[in-house]
Amino acid sequence: MSTGGIVLVALAIAVGIVGIVVPLLPGTLLVFAAIAVWAVVERDTTAWVTLGVATALLGAAAFVKYTWPVRRMREADVRTWSLVAGAVLGVIGFFVIPVLGLPIGFVLGIYLAELANRRDQRMAWTSTKHALKGVALSVGVELAGALLATVVWVTGVYLTQ
Repeated sequence: MSTGGIVLVALAIAVGIVGIVVPLLPGTLLVFAAIAVWAVVERDTTAWVTLGVATALLGAAAFVKYTWPVRRMREADVRTWSLVAGAVLGVIGFFVIPVLGLPIGFVLGIYLAELANRRDQRMAWTSTKHALKGVALSVGVELAGALLATVVWVTGVYLTQ
């Protein structure tokens, strides 16, 4: 692959990584797709092994992303309904207050759902904090998987040159 092509793949990976932190783009999917395009264009053993290792890392990160934080939130008795309410108000907030409305609406949605469920402000806020920690953990795991896949890709690019 030409230098320009490698730069385009690197830019797509960078946009994917940003998409993990700012949930407006399909981050992990974009990182995977960029590495897959590179492997298809390169068509050699190193590229296919690189794609396989990156896929395994991204898959493992996705598995952990959906199991570990969920288990921790269940232990803290945070209900799924609260997360759904947070997501709905987060999307609404995004359109009401561009960019900042997403996290504000998410937090408000979780808090209001927990307050309606528990009828105690302190317990609702405690549950909201647990939910936010779970979401942060989920994003951190996904980001770690994407960064590790990026390191594998950079190594693959180096080895194919």
